[in-house]
Amino acid sequence: MQKWEINTLRISIILIGMAILLIFILWLPDIAKFSAVEYPEYAHLRYPILIGLYITGAPFYLGIFHTFKLLKLIERDGAFTEEACKSLGAINLYAIIVILLYISGMIFLLLNNALHPGLFLVGLGIMLVAFIISVFAAILKGLLMKVVEIKNENDYTI
Repeated sequence: MQKWEINTLRISIILIGMAILLIFILWLPDIAKFSAVEYPEYAHLRYPILIGLYITGAPFYLGIFHTFKLLKLIERDGAFTEEACKSLGAINLYAIIVILLYISGMIFLLLNNALHPGLFLVGLGIMLVAFIISVFAAILKGLLMKVVEIKNENDYTI
């Protein structure tokens, strides 16, 4: 990859990370407060939902960290290494963790009779994106492992 392509990816990932952080800091507390006032019967769920959403930020940002590690490896011509495979495996794992956290959150809301169809669709969309990232990372990891294996065999024969 050319340097500008890697930098474009970096900037895109930074912008996505900053947007999610702004949502966590600015929008979520306001919408939680608004919902607690508008729907007092669900006000007791305000903080558990906020905490649950903030917990999902940890695997998201860990996945971003491993994406940056992967981009650094690509930049230094280390894309075909076991380290890159480990980063892809970590990205896959963190995407699966996000999916599991959202499933458990939806079950929690369903059990509390608070799973609004709009919330369900937003959660489903987030899970779909995480699923696509997970599958893509798993496929790339499998392919990369084969390439690393072939590369190691060629290194030993020379």
